[in-house]
Amino acid sequence: MKNFLTSFLAALLAVVVGGMLSTFIWIMILVGAVAASSGPATVVEPHSILTVNLDENITDAPASDPFAQLDLMSMNIDKSLSLYKVLCAIDAAKTDNRIDGIYLRFTGSGTVNSANLEEIRNAIDDFRNESGKFVVAYNETYSQAAYYLASVADRVYLQPEGGLDWHGLSFNVMFYKGLLDKLGIAVEVFRPTACKYKSAVEPYILTQMSEANRRQMSELADSMWATITEAVAQSRGISVEQLNALADNLAVTLPEEALANGMVDGLLYEDQMDDIFAELGAQTARNGSYNFVTLGQYAAQTISAGSFKADRIAIIYAEGDIVDGYGDTSRIYGNSLAELIKSARSDEGIKAVVLRVNSPGGSALASDVIWREMELLRAEKPVIVSMGGYAASGGYYISAPADAIVADNLTLTGSIGVFGIMPSAGGFLKNKLGITFDAVNTNTSADMGSAVRPMTPAERATMMRGVDKVYTTFTNLVSEGRNLPIEKVLDIAGGRVWSGREGIDIGLVDANGGLKSAIAIAADKAAAGDDYRVEEIVEEPTGLAQIFAALNVRATEKYMQTKLGTLFGEYVKIRESVERQGIQTYCPYSVTIE
Repeated sequence: MKNFLTSFLAALLAVVVGGMLSTFIWIMILVGAVAASSGPATVVEPHSILTVNLDENITDAPASDPFAQLDLMSMNIDKSLSLYKVLCAIDAAKTDNRIDGIYLRFTGSGTVNSANLEEIRNAIDDFRNESGKFVVAYNETYSQAAYYLASVADRVYLQPEGGLDWHGLSFNVMFYKGLLDKLGIAVEVFRPTACKYKSAVEPYILTQMSEANRRQMSELADSMWATITEAVAQSRGISVEQLNALADNLAVTLPEEALANGMVDGLLYEDQMDDIFAELGAQTARNGSYNFVTLGQYAAQTISAGSFKADRIAIIYAEGDIVDGYGDTSRIYGNSLAELIKSARSDEGIKAVVLRVNSPGGSALASDVIWREMELLRAEKPVIVSMGGYAASGGYYISAPADAIVADNLTLTGSIGVFGIMPSAGGFLKNKLGITFDAVNTNTSADMGSAVRPMTPAERATMMRGVDKVYTTFTNLVSEGRNLPIEKVLDIAGGRVWSGREGIDIGLVDANGGLKSAIAIAADKAAAGDDYRVEEIVEEPTGLAQIFAALNVRATEKYMQTKLGTLFGEYVKIRESVERQGIQTYCPYSVTIE
C-alpha cells in the first residue's frame, strides 16, 4: 500500500508539474510569436508616403488581450487596428512634415465594415482638403469597396490588364425552413403583431422574404447605394445617373472601359507610379527610392493630441451580440458592460463618455441592464453614442438614453422590435437518430424550454405576454430617450431596419458622422474646449483560464471558417439562433460592400 501511495503521489506530481510546464511553454511560444511579429519600432523618415493597403483588420474596439491577434491555426499574427487609431493616424499625417502624401494601394485582405470604410474615406478626404498633400490610388483590380475608398483620391490608376467591379448592392438572405422540415425540427416564433418588419425569425418559418421585409431591405439597399454613388459622383465628377447606368450595363469591367468612362485616370504598371509620385511633388530618399510607411506602422508611433492632459473623454466599446451575465470581450455581456459604464460614471476625471456601439442586439434582459446604467450615466455627465456598422434592435435599446446619437450614413440602425424563438428537436432526435426522452414533472410546465417537445397553449400565451411587454417597454424607452411622441415611435418601429442616413429624417439619429464627430460633441457638451484627452476603455480578460478560453474559441472559429468557407457566416447564424432561445431584441443583418 505504501509503495502504491508513493507511486500514485509521484505520478500525480508529474502530471501537475507537466501541466504547469506545458502551460508555461505555450505562454512563452505565444508571447514570442506576438513579440516577433511586432519587430523593431518604425522610424518615419522625411518625405515618406503613408500607404493605406487594407492589410490590417480595422476593428471598432482595440484588442483587449495579449493574444487577440494570434491565429492559432497558422501561428501567424492577424494584424488589426482600432478605428480610432486609424483616424488619429490620418489626422496626424495632415500636419506631419515627414509625410508627403497618401498612397491607396489595396494589396491586403483585411476586413473593414461598411460604416468604418465610410469614416476612413471621410478622414482621407479631410486630409486631402486640409493638408494640401496628395492622395493617389493604384490597384490591379478594384472591388466596389476598394473603389469607393479609392475614388476620394486626386488620381486613380488601374493596371492595364486589371479590372473594376461596379454592379450595385445586393442583400441576400438564406432560408432554413426546408432544411428544418426535412430534419423534423420545429421552430415556434413569437413576435408582436406590430413587428411585421422583425425579420430575424423569417429564415426559420418562410422560404423567401415577406413583402414587408422585401420592402425594407429594398429601401435600405437603395439608401446605402445612394450614399456610395453620391460620394463617388462628387469625387469623380460623374453624375449619379451615369454611375447607375454603368452598373446596370456592367460597362466599366475592362480597364479601357473604366478609363473611357472617367472611373480611373490612367492605366499603368506599378513601377510607372514613380513618375506620378514625382509629378505630385513627392521626394525620394537618399537612396533614390521613395519611402513608404504603412498605416499600422505610422499609427503605432502616433501620439494623439491631448495625451498628457488630466481631464478625459472616455470611449467605451459595445461590440458584438448582447448576452446575459458576465464574460469576456468576444460579446457584449450585459453585466460586464454595465459595470464598465458604472466605473466611468464614478471616475471624476472622466468628463464625458462616448459609447461606440457596433451591435445587432440580442438578449432583451441584458439590453435593459445596460440601458439602466446609461440612464444613470447621463444624469451625471454627457454621454454620446457613436454608431458603427450596426446599432440595431438591442443595439438601439442601449443607445436610446444618450444625449446625442451620431451614425454613419452606412450604419444599420433602428430595428425597434422584439421576438421570441423556441425550437423543438424531439421529432428530429427520434426519427433521425432514434433518441427519445421521458420525464417526470412536479408541475404542468416544469420542463418548459427543454427543446424536445412542442410548447403547450399556456406556455405559448406566457411567451407572447413576455414579448408584448418587452416591446411596450422598448418603444416607451425610445420615446422618452429621443423625446418623440409614442405614436411617432410606433410608426417607425415594428422591427424596421433603417440606414443612418434615413435615421436623421425619422428622429432616430441626431447627426451623420463618425467617431471623431461624436468625440467633438461630447467635448462640447462637457465644455472641455481643447483641454482634454481621449481614453479608450476596454475590459481586459483576467487570469490564464479566461485568456486560454478565448484562444480556444478563436482556434475553433478559425478551423470552422477554413472548413466551411463562404458558408461560415450561415453556420454562425444557425449556431447563434440555437443559443438565442427566449425573448430577443436582435437584428440579423450586417452589410459588407464587396
